[in-house]
Amino acid sequence: MSLWRHVDGARIVDLAQPMRTGMPQSPNHPRFRMVIERRHGDMVREDGGSAANEVILTGGHVGTHVDALGHVSQDGYVYGRVEAAGIQSHQGLSRYGIEAFSPYVGRGVLLDVAAVHGVDVLPPGYEVTPDDLETARRQAGVEIRRGDAVLIGTGWSREWDRPVRFVGDEGGVPGPGPDAARWLVGHGVAVAGGETIAFERIAPGRGHATLPVHRILLVEAGVHIVETMRLTELLGLGTAEFLLVLNPLPVVGATGAPVRPLAVLAA
Repeated sequence: MSLWRHVDGARIVDLAQPMRTGMPQSPNHPRFRMVIERRHGDMVREDGGSAANEVILTGGHVGTHVDALGHVSQDGYVYGRVEAAGIQSHQGLSRYGIEAFSPYVGRGVLLDVAAVHGVDVLPPGYEVTPDDLETARRQAGVEIRRGDAVLIGTGWSREWDRPVRFVGDEGGVPGPGPDAARWLVGHGVAVAGGETIAFERIAPGRGHATLPVHRILLVEAGVHIVETMRLTELLGLGTAEFLLVLNPLPVVGATGAPVRPLAVLAA
């Protein structure tokens, strides 16, 4: 009974972007598509009942999703110096697939870097620095503890309905750079999340030519990444500390999978 008292009256904030055909997503991954395969009335049961259903086509890195540790390799190796070629086949990854991600139910911390600069949305291509993260932490009055999930607020969720801008075609995307990634690793975070399709900074005109933050977090440190989160409501509430529930679809061998993160705020 004591467990329920902690969540009784709590506010639940959905941190997932809605998934629909045509939504903004990385050009490196298969396009999301959902179509109604069977419509009401196509088949009617003898009692007059009917049903509709759909076909969903998607990659694992579409919409709000979690990156598995096997998603990225560097010089032929994934996390733990495991040879990438030895764990992959047409059936997926035999190690470090998304099914190996243990559901995260723990402390979430939101660092509002946009607020540090007095804006709702950081400029396209802006590189979030360790100083930004430390200032956001101090302003929020929170400590980063080992095993936390740290979410970085850039305000980019507000650009969701402008797909060309959201994916960075108009000048890049804001996000942490390599030094900020090392700051996160140094604080012992278990999960790092953000509002953009690649989590890290995308420089103007560079696209996804290099992704050094992915290398640092996934390959070197074993820190899972959550991308394309919808943080607008949470940023608006000004709440920096909460319970985060994070449980991606356990698709065996997949390099990533959609997730619907939930922030649970104390009443």
